[in-house]
Amino acid sequence: MSLMMYNTLHGNKEPFEACHGDTVGMYVCGPTVYDMSHIGHARAYVAFDIIVRHLRQRGYQVNYVRNYTDVDDKIIKRAQESGTSEQELSTRFIHEFKTDMAALGCMAPDVEPRVTDHIPDIIALIQSLIERDHAYESKGDVYFDISSFAGYGKLSGRNIADMKAGARVAPGERKRNPLDFALWKSCKPDEPHWPSPWGEGRPGWHIECSAMSMRYLGHTMDIHGGGKDLIFPHHENEIAQSEASTGKPYVRYWLHNGFVNVDGEKMAKSLGNFSTIREICAVFLPEALRYFFLTTHYRAPINFANQPLEEAEQRVHYLYSTWRNLHAALANVDSEPTPGPLPDGLADLGDRFNAAMDDDFNTAAALGELSKAFHAINDLTSSKGKQLRKALPTLDALRALVDPLLGQVGLLRR
Repeated sequence: MSLMMYNTLHGNKEPFEACHGDTVGMYVCGPTVYDMSHIGHARAYVAFDIIVRHLRQRGYQVNYVRNYTDVDDKIIKRAQESGTSEQELSTRFIHEFKTDMAALGCMAPDVEPRVTDHIPDIIALIQSLIERDHAYESKGDVYFDISSFAGYGKLSGRNIADMKAGARVAPGERKRNPLDFALWKSCKPDEPHWPSPWGEGRPGWHIECSAMSMRYLGHTMDIHGGGKDLIFPHHENEIAQSEASTGKPYVRYWLHNGFVNVDGEKMAKSLGNFSTIREICAVFLPEALRYFFLTTHYRAPINFANQPLEEAEQRVHYLYSTWRNLHAALANVDSEPTPGPLPDGLADLGDRFNAAMDDDFNTAAALGELSKAFHAINDLTSSKGKQLRKALPTLDALRALVDPLLGQVGLLRR
C-alpha cells in the first residue's frame, strides 16, 4: 500500500508523491509567541511531529520548517502591558514553547525562522506582487488585490461573490476592496517598524509564512500543515500571494488537524475555555497528553476531558510496565533468536502498523496494533526463554514503531 494522505485542497485522500524523489519539504504554521501555549497548540504540533517521524521512518529525507510569529498586534499589546520590549517578550515565550514541545516528545524542526529575521524576504515578495499588479500601495499600506488572482477560494471552497455580500472596509483601512488583505502596515506610534519602499511599517500576518516557507523550501513545497482554523483566511491568502508571485503551484498537499473541543465548543483563548500545556502536564504525564491525542485521528475533533486523559495515563503506565517486565525477562535469555512462528500479536506487526500509518497517519489504528503486540509481549514474558528468543527480532522492530508515536519520551527512556 502506498502512503496516502488527505489533501484539503482536493477534499480526498491521495497517494503521496514528493516533488524531488525521497526529499520532502514540509512547512507548519508555528505559534504567535505572546503567552503560554495551550493544548490546542499541543494537538497540532504532536500531530505534525508524528507525521514527520513516520515520513522519515518510511525513508524520506524531510526538511521540516516551523516558524515563530514574533511581531503581531497581540505581542505588541502584551509587551506594552508588561513594560517590556516585543523582542524580549517573544524570546521568552519561544523558550517556554520549546520547553513544552520537548516535554511532549516533539523533536525540534530543522529550521525555526522568526518573522523579524526575514523582513528583507517579506519586502522582496511584496515588491514582486506590486510589479505583477497583484498588490497596490495605499498611503503607506500595501494590500493584495484578490480580484487579480483567479484561483482565490480554491482551498476553502469559498466563492468571492458570496464573500463580498456584507463585507465592509474597517475604519482606518485604505483598501479598494473589502476582501483585499494587508501585506504591509504603515507605522503607528509605539510599535516596532522597519524601513520599506512604502515607508516605515511592519508586515501583515499572511505574507510572513509565504516569504519564510519559500526561503527555505522553494516556490513549491510538498506539505503545508496547520489547524483547520487556518484554512481561511490564512492559508487561502498564502496560496494567492505565493502563486501570484511565482506563477507556480505553492503546495502539493495541504494537511489540517482538527480542533480540541470543550463541551462541544472549540477550545480558544477568546472563549476562556483553554488550558495551557504546562497546567495539564503538572497533573498528568506529558506522555499521557500525547497518547490522548493519538486515540483520535488527527483530522477529527477531539473532546478534552479528565476521564480520557486519566485513561491515557493508565495506558502509558501499562506500556512502560510491560516494557520493563520484558527487559527483566530478557536479562535471563540468550540473545540468539530461535526460528519458529510468532504469536498473533507480533506476527507481521510492522506491516500492520505501517498499513495503519500509511492510511493518512491513522494513529488510532496504529495504537490498536501496538496493543495487540504488548498483549503478546505480556504472554511471552511469563513463558519460557525459548519463546522469548523467537520474538527477539520483532521486539527490536517494535522499538522503531513505538518511537514515532511516543516520540522522545518513548519506552526506552523509562
